[in-house]
Amino acid sequence: MIASSISAIAFDLDGTLVDSVPDLAAATQATLADMGLRSCTEDQVRSWVGNGTEMLMRRALTFSLGAEPDASVMGDAMPVFMRHYEACLERYSKLYPGVESVLRTLQQRGFRLAVVTNKPYRFTIPLLKSFGIEPFFSEILGGDSLSKMKPDPLPLTHLLDKWQLQPQQMLMVGDSRNDVLAAKAAGIASIGLTYGYNYGEDIGLCGPDAVCDHFEQILAHLPPQQSE
Repeated sequence: MIASSISAIAFDLDGTLVDSVPDLAAATQATLADMGLRSCTEDQVRSWVGNGTEMLMRRALTFSLGAEPDASVMGDAMPVFMRHYEACLERYSKLYPGVESVLRTLQQRGFRLAVVTNKPYRFTIPLLKSFGIEPFFSEILGGDSLSKMKPDPLPLTHLLDKWQLQPQQMLMVGDSRNDVLAAKAAGIASIGLTYGYNYGEDIGLCGPDAVCDHFEQILAHLPPQQSE
């Protein structure tokens, strides 16, 4: 068990709850095609996600152009990407195994649950709703909900303040170093998942408090009921 005092859990979204790369890849490929640029593969997109849609598009354009895109190119690309992604937001994405049942178990045990993602809020809510898991979360923060996003600790410290919790009462569950770094900076515990998107790196190298290969395994690290 990580800590018997845990009463709230913040979850990353992409690569943690949902495998969203197939739709992100489709939108990225369509954007590059519209701009007359060479395409990329789904595996490449899988290695580019995690820092928000603008960084995803910047990485895709850098690959296609062979150089860093300037502000004008980015300005042209982002609206096109947003339009394509909105059109295929939930077409190919899927929940990871065990996610719905574990969230239900945690809710029944009395844990307060939140989503803290770098995905824009406008895409986060429809994606959660499409899989029927939005009701499990009492707070949902997108990458643009606050002035800073992960790996900055602001989204997590915002939750601590709003819920009037001490750092030892919250856990961050995610699949990338951004999640672990944000948790460390906020002073809270973290679980790293090995199956998501972490730029090809071993999630254990950034020092989470525990590492899990499957979503269901997080239950073994938590108290049977939330701490009062």
